[in-house]
Amino acid sequence: MHADAAHTAGREPGPGREPDAWWLAAVRHTAFFLLLGASLVRFLMRHPGDPRTLWVIALSVVLALLYAAGRDGTGGVLDARLWLGALVVVWVVLVVLAPSFAWCAIPLVYTGLRALPTRAALALIGVLTLFVVAAQISLFGFDPNLVVAPPTVAAMATAVFVHMERQAARQQALIDDLLRTRRELAATERREGTLAERQRLSMEIHDTLAQGLSSQRMLLQAADRVWDADPATARAHVRTAAEVAARDLAEARRFVHDLAPPDLAAGVPLARALRALAERESTGTLTVRFHLEGTPGPLPERVDAALFRIAQGALANVREHAGARTAALTLTCLGDQVVLDVADDGRGFDARAGRRQGGGRGHGLPAMRARAERVGGRLSVESAPGEGTVVSVCVPLSDQPSPESS
Repeated sequence: MHADAAHTAGREPGPGREPDAWWLAAVRHTAFFLLLGASLVRFLMRHPGDPRTLWVIALSVVLALLYAAGRDGTGGVLDARLWLGALVVVWVVLVVLAPSFAWCAIPLVYTGLRALPTRAALALIGVLTLFVVAAQISLFGFDPNLVVAPPTVAAMATAVFVHMERQAARQQALIDDLLRTRRELAATERREGTLAERQRLSMEIHDTLAQGLSSQRMLLQAADRVWDADPATARAHVRTAAEVAARDLAEARRFVHDLAPPDLAAGVPLARALRALAERESTGTLTVRFHLEGTPGPLPERVDAALFRIAQGALANVREHAGARTAALTLTCLGDQVVLDVADDGRGFDARAGRRQGGGRGHGLPAMRARAERVGGRLSVESAPGEGTVVSVCVPLSDQPSPESS
């Protein structure tokens, strides 16, 4: 019934309130009908042939039907307050005719507490208590216990009920806050995941497509400069630019399919991919050599990809900013860790400033450092003006998942 909808102490009941626990409502409804039936039986046994009998029976039936009509837990056929008012009026008439029906006030007290805001419920409980005291005195005569006991019991029961309601309201508010916080946290994690993915893609594009486009531009410009004077060299530059474009196309397709770097596809070992990278990056003005130290073992795919991308980014910086003649790409396998070093003999830069001379916006080193940290590694840079640069990344293998599970 609408009267069964839980209300927060001091607030109006509404459609959003939680209903009684089914067992509590069942106990309350059963108690009401048992007390009503017992009171009727007591009256019929104590007053056989009484002229009030028909009225008492009729009002008992009306009270039972009225109570049943409003206790379906969804609002019933009557408005809660009108229903409860009619219920109390019929009960009062019954108590006047047969004081033994005063015991039905016990479930009515809890019904009032469920159906009404706290102040209105307290006023109703006061009225019910007065009628109970009057009925008991009419049955048994004046007794101090009959005057004190009903109000005391009603006050204690009401206090316990209101306290429990307020506790339930606070717990519900806490649950709502926790649910809201969880939703906000989930939304924040989604936003952070989106930002992290954007950062990852920006680093991927910087280290691959952007660097490739820059190389193509430089090669095409070089071809344009010698097109008339040295057609063979110009055509070589164009062919190299076409090869770079082909690799960039493979990278673009990898972005779409989210695959590993093409150089590492089909299970190509990292050492072989780095050797091929060194050969590709070697030009007429820059010689890149690859060195392998130790015995390489299978690495998780994410470590392979991170180290390869770092090597690409470091060599791109050498090619564009260092003005170096030679560079060394060294992979060292130490069993419990793997180390990648990229050294050049270029112009160097102030490592404390964290950027190369002429390094533009300085996106390369932060991207490489982020890649290293993503696989639990650490990237360091050693450089000084005129003394070249060494970029080193160390990745411990003890905390990495096995290659089969990566």
